[in-house]
Amino acid sequence: MRPSELEHEGAGVAAGARPTPMTETRSRLREPAQAAFRSALIALMAFLTVVDLFAAQAILPSLTRFYGVTPAAMSFAVNASTLGMAAAGITVALVSRRLDRRRGVIVSLLLLAIPTTLLAFAPGLLTFTLLRVAQGVCMATAFTLTLAYLGETSSAKETAGAFAAYITGNVASNLVGRMVSAAVTDHFGLAANFFAFAVLNVAGAGLAFVLLNRMRPREAGSDTASPLGAIALHLRNPALLACFAIGFCILFAFIGTFTYVNFVLVRPPLAIGQMAVGAVYLVFLPSIVTTPLAGHAIARLGLRPTFRLAICVALIGLPLLLQPSLPPVLAGLTLVAVGTFFAQAVATGFVGKAATADRGSASGLYLASYFGGGLVGSAILGQVFDAWGWAACVVGIGAILALALILGSRLVVPDNRAASAAPHLQPQHGSMS
Repeated sequence: MRPSELEHEGAGVAAGARPTPMTETRSRLREPAQAAFRSALIALMAFLTVVDLFAAQAILPSLTRFYGVTPAAMSFAVNASTLGMAAAGITVALVSRRLDRRRGVIVSLLLLAIPTTLLAFAPGLLTFTLLRVAQGVCMATAFTLTLAYLGETSSAKETAGAFAAYITGNVASNLVGRMVSAAVTDHFGLAANFFAFAVLNVAGAGLAFVLLNRMRPREAGSDTASPLGAIALHLRNPALLACFAIGFCILFAFIGTFTYVNFVLVRPPLAIGQMAVGAVYLVFLPSIVTTPLAGHAIARLGLRPTFRLAICVALIGLPLLLQPSLPPVLAGLTLVAVGTFFAQAVATGFVGKAATADRGSASGLYLASYFGGGLVGSAILGQVFDAWGWAACVVGIGAILALALILGSRLVVPDNRAASAAPHLQPQHGSMS
């Protein structure tokens, strides 16, 4: 083909002429790579948004020694970030329609670096606790606004892949955040650890600026419903109430497991070092693979059977946590992680399908209940751990998971919504790298 013909073909395409077979082939070849790259960026942004949330759990023994307090007191302080996240989840749900999503995400991540840095200088437990609450407010604001922005900027085909990528990034943050925190603390000390995470916070803001600038919001329909009216409607929905309670139970169990197991790991008979504690969190690796498969499981098995299966996997792992050797403990932690992350993916998807109005506020209520469960779980199980030990703590975790299993029978979507529940969670091929 001569240059003049190429120019003519390019002009025709630019003017709206039908693309040639070669142009269509190139477009098809580019689409999977572009989708994979976009998903990788979304996952990375999710990672940088919540990497601070659970990273400090890996250094709980070091923090306990530094502040000279009990494991329960230090664990409550570390997990106080969930209090900030619960409060911010409700607040953002009420006012999110007045906020610029993109600017809110960027500013929240920049502000997150401030309390993260100040943690290196916290003189006492009260200051440490308040700074963790401030971190939670910033993280939840960025988290909630990002989810809203992804929904507004993604087509129906892209939405499932975008959310699957975001969930996967959150799971990865649980793994890498803990490992980085343990490694930096072991080699350079506690202060250096918080400085390192402040740098990650700024990097997250930079990535948000680049990524969200490239994603243009789609025109949304007007929503004139009162936020308080929508919340009242959600609280009269039995299926949603059950789902909110399930979210509470899931993080209650998750935090109870992965907070207090740190003290078990560094004491006899296991007695592993701080660096090894960080490596223990490789147990999250299988969850990075299994969590995005929730949609496939729902399509094949149904929503409630999938949820029950996830909770049963977590329950099976609990007895292994009481063994006196490391391999069964690691196997137990792996099963608890896979089960709770999978159950969380199912419950999160259910909220949007069961809500009859203003899904944003429904998600805010779910997140508030979810993070509230983490805070309450940390407080209650901390007292149990201090008074009666790890075995009693594991019994408490089993009880709350059993409650979630019972509540799962209430996850019934109205008939006019049931048909679309599984496709909403179904990841799109080519959208995950």
